[in-house]
Amino acid sequence: MRGRQTGPREENQGEDMKFKAISPEISVSEQISVAEVEAAKAAGFRSIICNRPDGEGADQPTFEEIETAAKAAGLEVRYLPVQSGLVQDKDAGDFGVALRELPGPVLAYCRTGTRSATLWALSQATSRPMAEILGSTKAAGYDMNGVARRIANGGKTPTDTGDARYDVVIVGAGAGGIAVAASLKARRESLDIAIIDPADIHYYQPGWTMVGGGIFEARETAKTMGSLIPRGVHWIKSAVAAFEPADNAVILDGCRVVKYSRLIVCPGLKLDWSKVEGLVDTLGRNGVTSNYRYDLAPYTWELVSRMKEGRALFTQPPMPIKCAGAPQKAMYLSSDAWLRAGVLDKIDIQFCNAGGVLFGVKDFVPALESYVQKYGANLNFFHNLIAIDGPAKKATFEVKRPDEAPTTVEMEFDMMHVVPPQTAPDFIRVSPLADAAGWVDVDQSTLRHKTHDNIWSLGDVMNAPNAKTAAAARMQAPVVAENIIADIDGSSAAAQYDGYGSCPLTVERGKIVLAEFGYGGALKPSFPKWVIDGTKPSRLAWILKEQILPPIYWKAMLRGKEWMAKPEKVSAKAD
Repeated sequence: MRGRQTGPREENQGEDMKFKAISPEISVSEQISVAEVEAAKAAGFRSIICNRPDGEGADQPTFEEIETAAKAAGLEVRYLPVQSGLVQDKDAGDFGVALRELPGPVLAYCRTGTRSATLWALSQATSRPMAEILGSTKAAGYDMNGVARRIANGGKTPTDTGDARYDVVIVGAGAGGIAVAASLKARRESLDIAIIDPADIHYYQPGWTMVGGGIFEARETAKTMGSLIPRGVHWIKSAVAAFEPADNAVILDGCRVVKYSRLIVCPGLKLDWSKVEGLVDTLGRNGVTSNYRYDLAPYTWELVSRMKEGRALFTQPPMPIKCAGAPQKAMYLSSDAWLRAGVLDKIDIQFCNAGGVLFGVKDFVPALESYVQKYGANLNFFHNLIAIDGPAKKATFEVKRPDEAPTTVEMEFDMMHVVPPQTAPDFIRVSPLADAAGWVDVDQSTLRHKTHDNIWSLGDVMNAPNAKTAAAARMQAPVVAENIIADIDGSSAAAQYDGYGSCPLTVERGKIVLAEFGYGGALKPSFPKWVIDGTKPSRLAWILKEQILPPIYWKAMLRGKEWMAKPEKVSAKAD
């Protein structure tokens, strides 16, 4: 697009305006009147595209009338009429040419704005990611998932009809995906199941805290994906681009289409490293590390081992995040190492938490606070990391305390453990499966989608109000498997999920506060109190974390052996 590209002026974008911005370069609108051409000019537009054929409605002005008014206002104008419901590939191509040739920003209109939004989406298919296209149009009020297959195909109508089809399709081969596949196979061997995931390696992510604490080796937390896919389950090594739930279809990168009778969505969540200014550029150097990445957890231990004095910062972003206790686990294990090395009194430990409490379930807070005091750590609540200058070793936090105006503070550091902001993956957030916040919208008991009856979800990506942990996925997988089998057999939901999650808080090397809880913070201990009292540090809980849970993960959970994870039968009021 030639000319200076700026968005419509905000002062002219009142609630009554019908101009809906898709990007700084283009907005779309329902039918405009001759009088509204001047409003478009005042809003900052330099060109207008008409996508509505003349004569479509009795009360619409002709293109000639709009053109006359536009030229009088000094605006360029173009007529690209498209019949309603019949946006052709050539139409999208012509629209893209017009965007390149006309001075921006551009206002495109039709009867409702949908044709114009569709033309823009298809015209951008080869230059923008699918999620960006769907997200931009969705933000403007237009759902383009109906043309997602064409967007994935470079804006062209697909001609391939050789779609694969399976009884059950699972999106994501993380802990939840492989576990639910194995649980389904254990219940109904004959099911034709496919898992979609592009990754070559599967990680035992709960082990990364231990890697950062010098207890595990990183290689112990990784296995090849192919070695873990359950026998008889198809592995489609591809990324998902979009969903078409109305057609029971998943669209893959490259416009391949996989059909399903039932769908399970569990791709995990997105670590949004780039949301913190300067973080990506300094990760893995300048003393900046994170146990949330396989390649960086060893660097955490390297930094801890060689640190003899100075300031150590540990951060926690706004919720939700996976394993809400992991940010402080890093602090405790690091502090314990410094205590054992005899240098703790020379290290200034600062824990910067975007939230207002140390841990969300109050029963475990007293034990954690005792360790905060033991290590002399300083708690900084309502401190959200927004920027890092790695070479200068400075971090900037936005401080937003209740009933106070936000401020920013800067802290110097010698070592910094960062936990990135986290969100649902882009292809989930813009999909028809997501709620307003971008998470897969499920019934918190049955884990069935609230709108689409043949879709379920588990793990970090769905919106049930539980802790996002591997232990939660271990409990959710049998529930989803049980309910899908019941659905296949024509029955209502057979199992329910109570929100169980577990967070083994490694407060020192050799002791853990085993936090187990469900919905509403209700305690859900797996052991009698005389064996392991989860509210107090325990040696037995450490043995569980170090020696027992990894084999349970690799040899039971991912193989459909539901040790300590028997699904709870649904109550009369569930489903």
